[in-house]
Amino acid sequence: MRIVDAGYEILDPLNGEEILKKIERVARVCYKSEDKITERSAEKMVRALIKSNHMAMLEHYSFSVKFICDRGVSHEIVRHRVASYAQESTRYCNYNKSGDVTFIRPVFFEEDTPEMDNWVESCMRAEKTYNYLISEGRTPQEARSVLPNSLKTEVVMTANLREWRHFLSLRACGSTGKPHPQMLEVAVPLLKELRERVPVVFDDLEPMEWETVK
Repeated sequence: MRIVDAGYEILDPLNGEEILKKIERVARVCYKSEDKITERSAEKMVRALIKSNHMAMLEHYSFSVKFICDRGVSHEIVRHRVASYAQESTRYCNYNKSGDVTFIRPVFFEEDTPEMDNWVESCMRAEKTYNYLISEGRTPQEARSVLPNSLKTEVVMTANLREWRHFLSLRACGSTGKPHPQMLEVAVPLLKELRERVPVVFDDLEPMEWETVK
C-alpha cells in the first residue's frame, strides 16, 4: 500500500503574452479592427472582453492539465462537460501486477489520530481483498468493486480558457458553495499558477485558501 499527496501538472507550455495576442487577433475579427493591434494592445483588449462578458473569444485557446487525485474528486472534475478527458482505468489497470495499490492522503485527517489510523486500516483491508480477488482469477474490473474513493487516479482535462475559468470559479473559488477540501488541494494551486502565467485571463478569480477550510 502506498499513500501519496494529490497534485497536478500543466501539460502544455503556457506563454501568457502569446495567448493574449492570439485572443486579441481573433476578437478583432468581430469588429474589423485589426489595424489597431499594437505591441501592447492585447492586454487591454482581453481585459475589455472579460469586463463585457464576451467570453466566447476565450474559447479559442485550450490547454491540458493532468490531475493526480482520488476517485471521488475525479468524479467532480469530469462533470464539467465542455472539456475532454483521459482517465486511468480501473477496468484495465491491474494494481496487483503494477505494485502496491496507491491511495491519496486525506487532507482532513491529522497524522497519528484515530481517524487517520482507521482510514489507513480501511485502505489496507481494501488492498488485501483486491489482491485476493485477483489471485482467485477475477479481472481488474471485477476486483475494483472493493476499492474506495480514496484510490489514486490520474485524469487529464483539456479545456478552453472559458471553461477553465468556469471550472476554477467553482472548484477553487467556491462561487456556488464550499468545494470539497481534496478538490481545493489541487484547484487552488492550479489557479494561483495560472494567475501568474496567463495574465488578465484569470486575474479576477480569487482562490480560497484551502489550508484554512480543511
